[in-house]
Amino acid sequence: QLQFVESGGGLVHPGGSLRLSCAASGFTLDNYAVGWFRQAPGKEPEGVSCVSMRDGSTYYADSVRGRFTISRDNAKNSVYLQMNNLKPEDTAVYYCARRRLGVWGSGGQGTQVTVSS
Repeated sequence: QLQFVESGGGLVHPGGSLRLSCAASGFTLDNYAVGWFRQAPGKEPEGVSCVSMRDGSTYYADSVRGRFTISRDNAKNSVYLQMNNLKPEDTAVYYCARRRLGVWGSGGQGTQVTVSS
C-alpha cells in the first residue's frame, strides 16, 4: 500500500531553519518525481519543490528558491526539504506526493510548520 509519512515540522522564529523528511513505503520512489507541497489555512495547495529520484534534477517555486533545498536518498526511499531563513508566510502544512504519468498523487498527513515570533 502506497504511503507517505512526513515529519520534522515545528515552531520556529523568523530566520530559523527546519528539515522536513518524507518517507515512502509500499513502493519504490526510484523512477518517479517526488514533490513537496504546502497548504496554509484558507489557501489553495502550493507546489514548493520537487526532485527526480532518477537523476536528481530539481525545481523550486520562486517563493522558496535560494532558501529551501530538496534532496533525496534512494536507499532510504526518502526525500528531504531543508528550509532556511524561514518567513511567517512559510507557515503551512507541508506534505509530499509522487508524480506518476504526469499526475500528482495524494500525499500523507503532512507536518505543520509555523513561523512566528
